[in-house]
Amino acid sequence: MATASGPTVRKRQLGAELRRLRESAGKKIEDVAEHLECSMSKISRVETGQAPIKARDVRELLAWFGVEDPLQVEAVMQIHKDAQQQGWWAHYEEVLPSGMATYAGLESDAVALRAYEPIFVHGLLQTEDYARAVIAAVRPGEPEEVERLVRFRVQRQDLLSRRPDPLELWVVVEEAALRRPVGGKEVMAAQIKHLIHAAALPNVTIQVMPTAKGAHAAMAGTFALMEFGTKAPTIVYVDSIAGNVYLEKERDVRKFIQTFDLVRAAGPDPQDTPAILENIAREMHQI
Repeated sequence: MATASGPTVRKRQLGAELRRLRESAGKKIEDVAEHLECSMSKISRVETGQAPIKARDVRELLAWFGVEDPLQVEAVMQIHKDAQQQGWWAHYEEVLPSGMATYAGLESDAVALRAYEPIFVHGLLQTEDYARAVIAAVRPGEPEEVERLVRFRVQRQDLLSRRPDPLELWVVVEEAALRRPVGGKEVMAAQIKHLIHAAALPNVTIQVMPTAKGAHAAMAGTFALMEFGTKAPTIVYVDSIAGNVYLEKERDVRKFIQTFDLVRAAGPDPQDTPAILENIAREMHQI
């Protein structure tokens, strides 16, 4: 079950609270950096939940910001303590691409995820063989690392069956992605069969965007909306070969919400997904 104490969300909560207290105290990032004798970039990363901070430094900042209420101090320190927990993905960090540990933490804490996938099947919906073929293609000559990354990707999928609150997943995938024979026709046949089974789950919705639809609102690239209920604001994850970007500003998030709403409205009814997938599977086997 996703809880408010998930370490990745807690790091972001801690950073947001320290930023709020800093601003209330009339301090600038450069003031904090000078006070703690560190770089401004370090403070910026702490405030966005991307870098750790020592407990003694948190206490020092609270005192410097003029926070005197012991209950408030204890509340902030508890957030810091929760943020130090290690997630299950920590066992894979040495082989994970840059930024993937952060993504895994956010995904684990999310209550709902909405994603647009133009190139691949979404990682939470990949079969083991499909995942192996994808990862091996981008990391050739590293078989041991490939296998560890496959295990990592498969373990992520436990979110779809966690109890009592499985992750709510809605994915729009391009038809072209499903017609690409990743791993060969047999691997793709098994992958499409897996998607049909996944689409039957009450917490999973899959739409296949037909190539014949032409241009649509989401063609700029892969993205995901991660929702955390009342625990934290929605975060947008944008994936590209140049790097991963997380967007949290309200106007940015609103833009991607609107984009996802447009693309899923343009796609076929999710109830048609099994028939669409079966048709793709038949056509691919005839090639």
